[in-house]
Amino acid sequence: MITHIQGRLVEKNPTDVVIDCNGVGYYLNISLHTYSRIPDTEQLKLYTHLHIREDGHTLFGFADKAERDVFRLLISVSGIGTSTARTMLSSLTPVQVRDAIAANDVAAIQSVKGIGAKTAQRVILDLKDKVLKIYGMEETSVGQGGTGREEALSALEVLGFARKQSEKVVDKIVKGSQDLSVEDIIKNALKML
Repeated sequence: MITHIQGRLVEKNPTDVVIDCNGVGYYLNISLHTYSRIPDTEQLKLYTHLHIREDGHTLFGFADKAERDVFRLLISVSGIGTSTARTMLSSLTPVQVRDAIAANDVAAIQSVKGIGAKTAQRVILDLKDKVLKIYGMEETSVGQGGTGREEALSALEVLGFARKQSEKVVDKIVKGSQDLSVEDIIKNALKML
């Protein structure tokens, strides 16, 4: 509905800005990432996302389209609301969020305040295919850094398996083949546990 707002910067705070556009002041919620990229010049253009709920309309502002796209991907995940998505983009840059999803990096997403292991895994599970497709990225495998082993162990732990038992099984799987994705490791481990 509203794709961007361009006008005179009236007020700038770490969580919000007010932009005067032809005599109308628009209040936009922003992330710390956007805050750090807003120049102190008088004229400002922010890309926007209008979030409509039954109790109100909230306008979010972004320094660039890439951040807005990541924000929209995040709020499409069940359990991730606009405030959580904004917190994620305040803690991590859009590129870091995108790369963490593509690399199955649960720890990076879980480092955001208010995001637990299950929510982080849901974000990765729901968005990984979209991120790989949209950004044309390659899926990161275990052989490229070893984080897949840890991600698989975390997932098995969340599913209720003992850490020590899971480590033995995952280590056998990883030794057998270095080019498995995290999903493949988990599937093979579930067969063996």
